[in-house]
Amino acid sequence: MVDVLIIGAGVSGVSCALILGSAQNKPFAMGKKIAIVAHQKASSLQNAIFNNAYGIPAGKLGSELLEESLEHLTNSYPHVQQIHGEKVLAISGEAGNFIVTTNKSSLQAKIVVIAIGAGNPFTIEGLESFVMPHQKAAPEKNRIQLKNNDHLVTEGIYVAGVLAGHRSQLSIAAGSGASVATDILTLWNNGNPVQVHDALGK
Repeated sequence: MVDVLIIGAGVSGVSCALILGSAQNKPFAMGKKIAIVAHQKASSLQNAIFNNAYGIPAGKLGSELLEESLEHLTNSYPHVQQIHGEKVLAISGEAGNFIVTTNKSSLQAKIVVIAIGAGNPFTIEGLESFVMPHQKAAPEKNRIQLKNNDHLVTEGIYVAGVLAGHRSQLSIAAGSGASVATDILTLWNNGNPVQVHDALGK
């Protein structure tokens, strides 16, 4: 059983994992088990090049960012488990006890974060009732999103990135993943708002 399982290792998923991982020394986050299903093959970053993203050198390839982001996660927060070579097929259960079925195994999680793309059809069984047309994408693109209230789909299930209804911009997706992470940390902190910052000593 993990405390949080993140599905998808694109911008929003890894951003969520980095923020959660960075809170490891907070009293309310100590000992929490975090895992990410590190599926990236369908990420729109595979064919992207960035010239307009804050903090990223012009000309940076999205495919490079995908690899580097998981290396960053491994090197900085090795306690975050990365699950490679698996694709999520179904989610069942309830908050505190979700069963996530992949093509190779079955995982248990208290909280699930869905951070995959907005392509149609949606291929994870169990959440069909939350699928709707994407409200900020051109209709001809046939994109979908999951119904949510500030990233919360239903108790214990969050959605991040374009699938949450955001436009497809790297900085928006990263912020969406970070927002979900801080909401989860706030939940663990008995509702007291949480941000996680590193700072240089004075």
